[in-house]
Amino acid sequence: MLLKILAHPIFTNLNFHMPMLVDLSHPLIMLSGENGSGKSTLLHSIQYALRSEAAPGFLYTMDWRGTKQGKVFLFDAEQHNPRMQLELFKDQPEMLEFLQLASHGQVMLAMFQQNFPALDRGITLLLDEPEMALSVSNQRRILKMMMELVDKRDFRIICATHSPVLLDAPETYVINLDRHINRNVVTESMGVEGASTIQ
Repeated sequence: MLLKILAHPIFTNLNFHMPMLVDLSHPLIMLSGENGSGKSTLLHSIQYALRSEAAPGFLYTMDWRGTKQGKVFLFDAEQHNPRMQLELFKDQPEMLEFLQLASHGQVMLAMFQQNFPALDRGITLLLDEPEMALSVSNQRRILKMMMELVDKRDFRIICATHSPVLLDAPETYVINLDRHINRNVVTESMGVEGASTIQ
């Protein structure tokens, strides 16, 4: 499965060369890159393309290469945090109690243990920084869960992440957006990497 981006207002503004070719054939893909490199933008663009939807200024073609078009589910760990949407669970007292007592990380683990496996077989699951609230050991757990969803539920998973645990795993295919010219990342004028310039 290959996505060819012919035009995109954000990627053009970031000096990405068009067309952009994005290989989506691997079942477990990690999108990596600096803050502002376009990971979330690419994830949302993939969602539009897999749903065959139009978006303003976004022109693309999809080469399905023998794969069938299935359902797509996007989960943004920041925007879709169930703990921030308690009103959705007013008729589920046990879930409401869990969400009020659990940490953000515990809720994220519950999503992987219960909610994601309940999605349709063969779905494409798009994840935006699911590791955000997780310890290193729990990042290893969700990597194992992702692999199980791919192997046992025929999922295709594409994940925007900063996690070395997810990026360095031999089972994942990494698309690194830092390999493109991009003027929205931190410049050297902000100081040595990892060092503060505050006086």
